[in-house]
Amino acid sequence: MSGATDLNESRIGQISVTVHDLESAVTFYKEKLGLRHLFTVPKMSFFDCGGIRLMLAIPEDPKFDHPSSVLYFNVEDIQTVFKSLSERGVQFEGPPHMIAKMDSYDLWMAFFRDSENNLLSLMSNIARSS
Repeated sequence: MSGATDLNESRIGQISVTVHDLESAVTFYKEKLGLRHLFTVPKMSFFDCGGIRLMLAIPEDPKFDHPSSVLYFNVEDIQTVFKSLSERGVQFEGPPHMIAKMDSYDLWMAFFRDSENNLLSLMSNIARSS
């Protein structure tokens, strides 16, 4: 990336999610979602999510205290992951459903909330049978 002048060839290195109860949030992401915990420091905890570092952080200042962006977890088999997470106590807004028909696949999603009420989603590209 030496000499790059824009973000065209960059990749996301870390995403931050605002939390207020760090201990509860760590438990949710670790035990319910099954993300690999990397480390915790005061007011922050870090997880690996497919090579992207996910930071759970207590806001340092009121200007940083806002809901997070929606995180979309790309999964191969949305029905199996939905069932597994549901069995672990993850509360979904509804079952997986088709969002859009694309050229060669259907885009499916299922939305849920973390322990801090941040909106998250499973997403899956399901190939159509020929």
